[in-house]
Amino acid sequence: MTKTAFITGATSGIGEATSKKLAQLGYNIIITGRRRERLDKLKSDLESEYAVKVLTLCFDIRDKKTTDETVINMPENWKEIDVLINNAGLAAGADPINEGQWSDWEQMIDTNIKGLLNISKLIIPGMIERKSGHIINITSIAGKEVYANGNVYCATKHAVDALTKGMRIDLLPYNIKVGSVAPGMVETEFSIVRYHGDKNKADNVYKGLTPLFAQDIADTIEFMITRPVHVNINDVLIMPTAQASATYNHRE
Repeated sequence: MTKTAFITGATSGIGEATSKKLAQLGYNIIITGRRRERLDKLKSDLESEYAVKVLTLCFDIRDKKTTDETVINMPENWKEIDVLINNAGLAAGADPINEGQWSDWEQMIDTNIKGLLNISKLIIPGMIERKSGHIINITSIAGKEVYANGNVYCATKHAVDALTKGMRIDLLPYNIKVGSVAPGMVETEFSIVRYHGDKNKADNVYKGLTPLFAQDIADTIEFMITRPVHVNINDVLIMPTAQASATYNHRE
């Protein structure tokens, strides 16, 4: 029987790469994001290349009402979700705490914590009913360490790390696997978003070293979801070879 994966933030980066990887594995895919044209293109690419079924759901994960309505009203044949990838997340701004923008803080908290919680709450009951499922939350090295000017972003990813551990405990009686992937530097749209579109600042983040790429994280997720039934990968911390911690890296 073909399994179904639900992937948030699928319009770029890790979410897009993971969608392709799971389609390659034969999963039917539910992809979500705010950019409809990107969702439609990804749907077309996946269905033509991998002969799987794809459902697109276009909404802003920060909007609880729209998110609830969209997910609850999915076609019945899409509601049996085997794998949930909570990937939607972002960093907004890189200011010291005394100079941070409230709008940036709200965006990160509403996306990284509240959005993840809401999607999980919508999907988990079906997994509990079937006593089967796998949830993978995308965290970050920022969920393990705090660094200068990371303050609220680090706080949100620490929250995701804690939520992952809490989910793992609470869902243990229902045979639901829960794990997380915590990447270091990954070259995606992440830094462009963080620096509000300033490409020069974004490019400097990866200057002089080879970062991780979205495909590396997708490969890690593939490993996690293809383990035997009795094996759960609780947490993976994955870094570029040139990066040793949140603040130590080697640049040529």
